[in-house]
Amino acid sequence: MKLLLSEHQSCRISLTEGSELKNHFHFSEDAFTKINPEKIRVIKKDRSGKELFPFKLQSKENAYVLNADYYVGIDWLVKDEKFVQVEPKINRAVVKAFLAQAEVSVEDIKESKDIASKAKDEIKEESSLIEIDYLKILLEISSNPLITDEIPKILTIDWEASQIPIEQKDDRLTPFLIVQFLKLLKTIVRKGLRKSYYKVQENLQNRVKGKILVGQHIKQNVFKNRFTQTYCEYQEFGVDHIENRFLKKVFLFAIEYVQNDKVLLTAHKDALMEIINYCRPAFEHVSNAIKEQEVKNMKYNPFFKEYKSAVKIGSYILKKFAYNISNTSKNQVTTPPFWIDMPILFELYFYHQLIKHNPSQAKCIHYQLSTYGNSLDILISHPDYQMIVDTKYKLQYKHSRVHKDIRQVSGYARLNKIRKELKLGDDKDKIIDCLIVYPNLESSLDFDFSLENVNKSMRESPINDYYKVFKLGISLPLIKTESPPSSHTFPTCDQQPI
Repeated sequence: MKLLLSEHQSCRISLTEGSELKNHFHFSEDAFTKINPEKIRVIKKDRSGKELFPFKLQSKENAYVLNADYYVGIDWLVKDEKFVQVEPKINRAVVKAFLAQAEVSVEDIKESKDIASKAKDEIKEESSLIEIDYLKILLEISSNPLITDEIPKILTIDWEASQIPIEQKDDRLTPFLIVQFLKLLKTIVRKGLRKSYYKVQENLQNRVKGKILVGQHIKQNVFKNRFTQTYCEYQEFGVDHIENRFLKKVFLFAIEYVQNDKVLLTAHKDALMEIINYCRPAFEHVSNAIKEQEVKNMKYNPFFKEYKSAVKIGSYILKKFAYNISNTSKNQVTTPPFWIDMPILFELYFYHQLIKHNPSQAKCIHYQLSTYGNSLDILISHPDYQMIVDTKYKLQYKHSRVHKDIRQVSGYARLNKIRKELKLGDDKDKIIDCLIVYPNLESSLDFDFSLENVNKSMRESPINDYYKVFKLGISLPLIKTESPPSSHTFPTCDQQPI
């Protein structure tokens, strides 16, 4: 049974008698006793080694409070019985809460609490949800070669766990994989398909080439009195080798899925069909005949690094459909537990925009610069716009969380390695600008991300009570829904700032 949540939504799971079960968040005693907060899956560890969980589960008297966090995906709560599904849908009010709290004076704790209380009321009254178009973000950042190697960090899949039965329209894993695969395939085709030697087996007429396969020759020719034919194996050089055959096989699955999908990929169908039509001619002379065991023995050429990523994503797609292309059109499907890391997606989106709008200054934009156990999101070392950037995909804030983040980014500015990277030399009195970037659902997608404009815009939004610490809200692609689905209106479900 599905427990559907949106990002940062908090819901109460209650122990209720069987006859009083009103919705999915009312559990019978048998199901309730199987809940174990200590068995929530650890999806990864952060840079400091801290374990990260896809959602939070706190025990209360005869109840549990389930909090969706910064991850979108699906996982078991009670194995083979109850699962949690988090959608990339958020409420405008939570962003307003952060904007207001960032302006509050450090001393004015009471005002901060009033803001949080007001935000909680606004969230409850909000009549429409906004869905972040994470597929559009993925389509955009996948075109940046500097980001390609970072994209796998966004997704975590557990293929060893039990599959979760869902409807095709709720399957958010497959579209993510399809989009990622097609963008990689376009990059491969644009560079040109790799050529290599591959083996060909053929029954030749009146000639011999390569070596004779005696066993096959006897079966195919001797026993059938075909004395003018010889079954041979030889090598050819071209594009019809194992890697390209595998990519074509997955490509056919992707085409079938894109053409059959009528929900999740609808808004991006034109863009995806453009990629498909671009790639299709390149595979015209490539077969899709390949055995599963051949994939495991592939050897990759370091000069064609996209192949390794494409084959990895392609294997996920085939495994998802159980190697049966007819499964791409089924209404009922299964999916492994998976989670999409929205903070990393947001981080890469901002980095992509900086690179895209500042091509000549790309060398001055450093992503994930590590030093002494610290890892900066982005460091800009341009002489005229030196700054430390920390992206925060936080749509709900407590007052203390804001100041914790400000102290974190300010601490980066004290690192000697960072000052050396900025070539400050003996100018020890200079204080480096610090910028916190967050999602702002009210801003425009047409924002100019040039370093000059970023520098100008952030100075219009300083964070009070801190010196040379600024904030900048950037917009994300959205899918607007006029009215929330019934699954978001459970009477025991309570959206509130965490």
